[in-house]
Amino acid sequence: MQVSTGKSILNGIAIGPLRIYKKAESQTSQLSSLAPEQEWSRFEDACGKAKEQLAGLYEKALEEVGEDNAAIFEIHQMMLEDDDYLEAIKGIIDTQGATAEYATTATGENFSAAFAAMEDEYMRARAADVKDISRRVVNVLTGQDEDELMSDQPAILVADDLTPSETVQLDKSKLLGFITRYGSSNSHTAILARTMNIPALIGVDFDDSWDGRLAVLDGYNHCVYIDPAPELLTAMEEKRKGDLKQEALLQGLKKKPNVTLDGKEIKVYANIGNAGDVGLVLQNDAQGIGLFRSEFIYLDAEDFPSEDHQFAIYKRVVETMAGKKVIIRTLDIGADKQAGYFNLDKEENPALGYRAIRICLTRRDIFKQQLRAILRASAFGTVSIMFPMIISVREVRDAKELLEECRADLKERGVAVGEVEIGIMVETPAAVMMADELAEEVDFFSLGTNDLTQYTLAIDRQNPKLDNFYDSHHPALLRMIKHTVEAGHRHGCWVGICGELGADQTLTETFLRMGLDELSVSPSAVLPLRKLIRSLDLSKAPESL
Repeated sequence: MQVSTGKSILNGIAIGPLRIYKKAESQTSQLSSLAPEQEWSRFEDACGKAKEQLAGLYEKALEEVGEDNAAIFEIHQMMLEDDDYLEAIKGIIDTQGATAEYATTATGENFSAAFAAMEDEYMRARAADVKDISRRVVNVLTGQDEDELMSDQPAILVADDLTPSETVQLDKSKLLGFITRYGSSNSHTAILARTMNIPALIGVDFDDSWDGRLAVLDGYNHCVYIDPAPELLTAMEEKRKGDLKQEALLQGLKKKPNVTLDGKEIKVYANIGNAGDVGLVLQNDAQGIGLFRSEFIYLDAEDFPSEDHQFAIYKRVVETMAGKKVIIRTLDIGADKQAGYFNLDKEENPALGYRAIRICLTRRDIFKQQLRAILRASAFGTVSIMFPMIISVREVRDAKELLEECRADLKERGVAVGEVEIGIMVETPAAVMMADELAEEVDFFSLGTNDLTQYTLAIDRQNPKLDNFYDSHHPALLRMIKHTVEAGHRHGCWVGICGELGADQTLTETFLRMGLDELSVSPSAVLPLRKLIRSLDLSKAPESL
């Protein structure tokens, strides 16, 4: 058995034969026997036909992956109208007497290399796009049809790279998954793969001997097993069966509202820790992301992540969610989440110490860098900002003031910014008791029941000796949740839960009766929770709060 590792685009399992796809290289002559104006005319005709093809791909993508994800093919059409791109091609034709094919290929490679050398991760990912449009024009010029990507039999596709247009044209009934040598998790191809629910790995080194061999693509563990051992194959088949059961449940619930039998509706969102989790959010048909734990960007870094680095990650998530709400919790470092480069002092009681919003409001350079990155990403979808560990109105106002400073700074620099909802985590008894005043400052509350439970019960949730005393169903906690919901609604705030209690199905009916508007849970808990909600009839159940 051979094992190769890569970077997962979607957590999933694919089992089947490998098929290596090699793109046919167009043979293009450099020098033309035609006059430059004739070659330019050939290019313009081919460019027009390429735009027609892209318009067709846009319509196909619109149906399969939605308007926001289909927009890449509108962008490709715009790239074919870019003055710098067109002038570069015309310059090669005019000065070198080159063919349109050669000039287009050379320009595509030059522009692609320029994008790939940029510091911004998002701009680097555009290198594949400019290659895609150039190859399309050359194929039209040479009369070459699009390469046949899939065979008649289901297979795991293996390629050096895949373009967005190739990805959309893949026959999903034959495609088990795909593996590429190159590519970026921030590329449009990766975004489309997640949206289309295709298990995929990038950055995998392979050779021609893989072709036709049985393999397991394990997106959960970021690897591919070639000629898997029988016991591994059996284990992976069982895991795949579990995924298929979830898929069957998804198909039964997909696009159906989360409404009880008597008409009570509630939103079911998913919690994520990094951009790689977005595939699971889409796979489980969550209505949005109720908690993006942004601190994991810091925990995964060796030094403070730059604004551009954070922006690229937030933008990838927002773009992939295609208009669905993404609630980003600002930096919640401290307590049990430590990053060495913050140089935080050792504390006797870190759960009650220097953490979360307390760090952000005293180290404002770090906080403003994150806020700018989130605001920039908000131009690409529906973004909400959520401040953690709030205990006072003053903290909320200070955080909002910094947010407006960042917005003004970006506006002055001509950077696009979208509208954002502002919310807070309600995870302290102080926030519960101040809920009426806090609700006048924000658009929503999200109950962090993990911390709220430990602070309410005065129990360290990290201490195993206290497990017998820890009661997440304690009446005091449930009354706090109910009080928060009522206070929020009095002032026009919607209220949700993003802590682990949101997935406790023994409390789902209780939460619905309290009037909670949203439950945000781990992606794997979304479908079972949705199924339960749709089976409840609150009109017949007794009040039990």
